[in-house]
Amino acid sequence: MNDASILVVDDDASIRTVIAQALRRDGYRVSAAASLTQLQAEIGAALPDVLITDVVLPDGDGLEMATKLRLEHPSLPIIVLSAQNTLTTAVRANEAGAFEYLPKPFDLDVLGMAVRGALARRTSAPADPGEAIDANLPLIGRSPAMQDVYRVIARVVSSDLTVLISGESGTGKELVARALHDLGPRRRAPFIALNMAAIPRELIEAELFGHERGAFTGAAQRVAGKFERAAGGTLFLDEIGDMPMEAQTRLLRVLQSGEFTTVGGARTIRADVRIVAATNRDLASLVHANAFREDLFYRLNVVPVALPALRERRQDIALLARHFLNRAAEEGLPRRSLSADAVAALEGHDWPGNVRELENLMRRCAVLGRDERISADELRGSFGEGTRNLAPADGEGAIDVAVRAFLRRLANDTPQALDDGTLYDRVIAEVERPLIEAMLERHGNNQLRAARALGINRNTLRKRLDDLAIEPGMVRTPPR
Repeated sequence: MNDASILVVDDDASIRTVIAQALRRDGYRVSAAASLTQLQAEIGAALPDVLITDVVLPDGDGLEMATKLRLEHPSLPIIVLSAQNTLTTAVRANEAGAFEYLPKPFDLDVLGMAVRGALARRTSAPADPGEAIDANLPLIGRSPAMQDVYRVIARVVSSDLTVLISGESGTGKELVARALHDLGPRRRAPFIALNMAAIPRELIEAELFGHERGAFTGAAQRVAGKFERAAGGTLFLDEIGDMPMEAQTRLLRVLQSGEFTTVGGARTIRADVRIVAATNRDLASLVHANAFREDLFYRLNVVPVALPALRERRQDIALLARHFLNRAAEEGLPRRSLSADAVAALEGHDWPGNVRELENLMRRCAVLGRDERISADELRGSFGEGTRNLAPADGEGAIDVAVRAFLRRLANDTPQALDDGTLYDRVIAEVERPLIEAMLERHGNNQLRAARALGINRNTLRKRLDDLAIEPGMVRTPPR
């Protein structure tokens, strides 16, 4: 369907132009609109084969319009673009019946694949817009890694499919489980969590399935288990990799049959729960080591969600840190903010404890700090022994932090510059200028000695001074 018609709606003229040019090169007929009013006029004149729309438009919400359009034109595939790269947006796009959700900045090749997929899989049933979603969601982050997580959650949140969440300790596995519950159709029923690593092996079955009076020594009365207490809702099995083999066997039977009995009981009880499991261990390796049942692994791993470590989503660190400081202030702790060098220091740390470690640090800074702004020095003091991975503001590791900070600024201010073929020259120029200025300063603006220190000849240095518009006489020199 290379001659299909595409309507692109975005209030940014440059984005409309770039998308239109790319799609026209693929043979599509493209029209554009800058507002909901123009969108309605275009659709009134002719229904496109695919609609691509931004969320925030000058005269309204693109997702609200998408919901209406899907009800009026159920066969119209809608691709949603948004710079509001949050879980809320991903879920709202899914509930509005969007065929695909792409966070900005996006890859044009990915958009092209989405358009081809939309044309190939034209849907015919209107989506249920569902209920409004609470915007105060527990997951925060706009990195590509978190966008992938949001998209998986958005696609399975309305189902009862079993989800297996994997990730290092402190990455927020229970927060994902709660999001799946709070945004799903079981949200009004209980969310019950059980940490397998915290329960004695001999008590796990009783905790899961309950027990009858007299079932074992000390069982003075009947006690409902987690499956029974979570009826109609979600049962979150944390650290599932620590579940003993005998309990794994019984859990497998419940997942297969949908029924269970209490310990010491004979009556069959229907297991009306959604199962969400989590682990910080490699379950596949445990299966190979005969420490975890293979059949149970496949029963749990229906929809895998892999949470990235915080070091793999560094661009979210400042956002998370400010969120934790704001939350601490709302709880009555002193209100504090982050200095630029503190942000750079945070983003240079490896975070072995992940988001939990960052939250604890921000709360500690809120309690113990004296100044309104948090400095890098204060952070290093707060880390104590953990500072070995925290890049200092000056010295070893500072270049790495500076380059990462420059790339983040570039991504925020001019995202197309990351892909326009000039990135290497931009980064080199960013590092080269302070290097040359530092050598000129060190050698009292003597170009010959500065060139020798840099390992280049004087003519090359002069050319670089001209190219970078550095005036040697303006570079400050140390006092004599």
